[in-house]
Amino acid sequence: MSGGLFAAPGLLQRLRSVPVTVAELRRTADEVLPALATGRLRVTLADDRADGPVVVLEEDERRMRTPLRDLAEDMTDARVGSTPEELATALTAWVHDRPVADAVAAESGVAVLDWTDRTETAVGWRVVVRRGDRALPWTPSPGLDRRAVERVRVAAGERAAAVGGQLRVEGPVALWSHPEVPALASAVLVAPELLLDRIAAAGLDLQDPHVVVTPHSPLACAGAAVAARLAGETGEACQRLPWRQIARLRWI
Repeated sequence: MSGGLFAAPGLLQRLRSVPVTVAELRRTADEVLPALATGRLRVTLADDRADGPVVVLEEDERRMRTPLRDLAEDMTDARVGSTPEELATALTAWVHDRPVADAVAAESGVAVLDWTDRTETAVGWRVVVRRGDRALPWTPSPGLDRRAVERVRVAAGERAAAVGGQLRVEGPVALWSHPEVPALASAVLVAPELLLDRIAAAGLDLQDPHVVVTPHSPLACAGAAVAARLAGETGEACQRLPWRQIARLRWI
């Protein structure tokens, strides 16, 4: 759980000091949680002698058990407003942020590029599942064997080739983005030659093409010199890759 999930925009929200109470959150949870359950996802709100009200999320092999007091503290730290509407939005976002089940990844996972570790110095392929405007990473469960993991990854790569996007050419740079989920922009690189064809059709002939990858952001494609300048000038961590190196990237 992190404050980033619940963070609200705007100076007024950041300055709020009104705590979210367990009683307020319980009333909201009673109204919101039943509607979030699906045929696969079970959502239970129970009372525990030690922890008080507890939310339990169960989806296939994944299970989360979280006391409402912990959720209330996280929301207070993130300056979530205490109105029923704000609490409902935050609680819904928390449920949508739950871990991805193996079967869900197998059915709808998509391959994208992401950082291989917290140093943000290398990228690799990762399976994600879209939930609304977010792409949630999948981590195989401990009991899943290697062949099953490989099948999920292969299927995710096949789906990634069909993920759409938007191409915009600005001078010597081609920008490729996803209109709804920024993290899905890099899915196109499972078939990098198709992106080169689209760039050429748009009138930009790239010599020695490179791509500047900033996970969860649009891709920037350009010649080697221009790409090096872009990577050096951006204020974000990024990875500049020659086109030929894309095929050698590994799974995270």
